[in-house]
Amino acid sequence: MSTIVKMPISNVLLGSDYTGAIMVGSGQVKLNVILDTGSSTLAVVSQDFNPSTDQGVTTTNIAQEVQYGSGSWVGAVVRTAVGIGGGVSLSSANLAVTYQESANMFGNAQGIWGLAYMTLNNAFRMPANTWTHKYKIKRIETGKVCDLIAYFGQLTEAGAVADKFAFYTKRSIISSATATPATDPLNQGFFIIGGGEEQTELYSGAFTHVEVLHDIYYNTGLLSVQVGDKAAISAPPVPPGSSNPSNSIVDSGTNSLIIDQPLFDKVLAAFGAIDANFPTMLKTYALGSSQGVDQTRINLSQWPDLKFTLQGASGSPATLTVPPGDYWQFDASRKGIALANVFGDGGELGGMSILGLPLLNAYYTVFDRTLGGGRGVISFAKRT
Repeated sequence: MSTIVKMPISNVLLGSDYTGAIMVGSGQVKLNVILDTGSSTLAVVSQDFNPSTDQGVTTTNIAQEVQYGSGSWVGAVVRTAVGIGGGVSLSSANLAVTYQESANMFGNAQGIWGLAYMTLNNAFRMPANTWTHKYKIKRIETGKVCDLIAYFGQLTEAGAVADKFAFYTKRSIISSATATPATDPLNQGFFIIGGGEEQTELYSGAFTHVEVLHDIYYNTGLLSVQVGDKAAISAPPVPPGSSNPSNSIVDSGTNSLIIDQPLFDKVLAAFGAIDANFPTMLKTYALGSSQGVDQTRINLSQWPDLKFTLQGASGSPATLTVPPGDYWQFDASRKGIALANVFGDGGELGGMSILGLPLLNAYYTVFDRTLGGGRGVISFAKRT
């Protein structure tokens, strides 16, 4: 019988994305890993887990190299015990141990747990032991591509947990409202492994179900964006020749709403129709390009909701609402400072939008991979 694990998570280590603790190796070393639905690989850094000194590790001739929007790493695949709490552990899990990472790849975390599908779990079979040889990236890419089951897939194949998980979060940037952010309830959440709807204390009301269109990322079909009561703005389909299988994804590892630039330009115009100052404020005080703004200058009651309509699992459109308190984050970079977490992609995503934590924060979000013909369904209910 499968188990449901309710893992406490926090945004304190990274200041944005959420981490949870896993236990690795024969000594069950506790490591905090980023929980990311935008990738598929389980990886930890060798500074915190050294396969050479753990008798419970079996090395292999398999290597992995993964690139994200924020950096990359190269690592050797080993097989060892990996547990997630609740008595759930695999004795021979596939684990990449990194020996080369880009600067600040994992921040203060010690690795990453990718929760997407096997397609993104790229692996290469090399001529010799990859932990011993520590092949460079160019050499790895000449290796033989091989299948490697991702850790979450291993858990479900073993019957340890059901093929579903859920997120309960409240912030997309750490709240600095108190002197001790680590104990602030706003910065805490839960990652439900193997379950979802049974956690009735975490949500209220009915679920809205969104179809997953492809089993690569959690690819969704964005139909339109509406700003307040202005007319809904149609989202264009993926442009011809694009490698993107859909025009949007839902991603727990992105702390913002990153919208396809031509669509975002129209969204800004709709904000401007409500208040001429709104577009300038969103652009000027956007995360990553600003130190923020004195939040007393922002009256959230005057800002509109953002409504995203996506292709629903039942065939009917599914509309999800992001309130202004989620696309604006108060007490963000420091107490009293606000940052905007919605902006355009500058054309970098090839016609795709990323619906990150500001969308999830308004809801209790269940990713059920048993539905939709194996592609999955994402279900959203009002977070308590």
